[in-house]
Amino acid sequence: MKLLGKILSVLMLGLLASSCGVVSSPLLPGSEAAAAKNQIMWVRQNPSSLGYQRLRTQARSYPDIKLFTDVRGLPDFLAETGRTDRNYLIFYYLNERQAYACRTRVDNRRAVEFAGPYPITNNEYKLLNDLRRNSIKARSQ
Repeated sequence: MKLLGKILSVLMLGLLASSCGVVSSPLLPGSEAAAAKNQIMWVRQNPSSLGYQRLRTQARSYPDIKLFTDVRGLPDFLAETGRTDRNYLIFYYLNERQAYACRTRVDNRRAVEFAGPYPITNNEYKLLNDLRRNSIKARSQ
């Protein structure tokens, strides 16, 4: 539990290079996964953001993630990082000011662990809400 809390903090502090646009190329296999590594991504369905694409990819690979998002709804932001044997995802829900941590095993699609909810601090909320607002503004220009 402490480890997931630390991961949540590290992701929030260290992944400020947000990815809010669509990033993929049929010419570059794995480009979506490479672009998402160590990122905090805005999740928007229409037009599809990198965060939304990654969430759907992970949900296809790990059915429990699909079930989780079917019940909780789409998060506002998704953070993704990992090691060779594990992937770590953080789902941020700004309206509820909560985050959930998810840990998967690369070699076992059934092994998904969820933890949370964790409270989102005022600073985290402000940072993510500003990113969302700026992304919406940039898209409308």
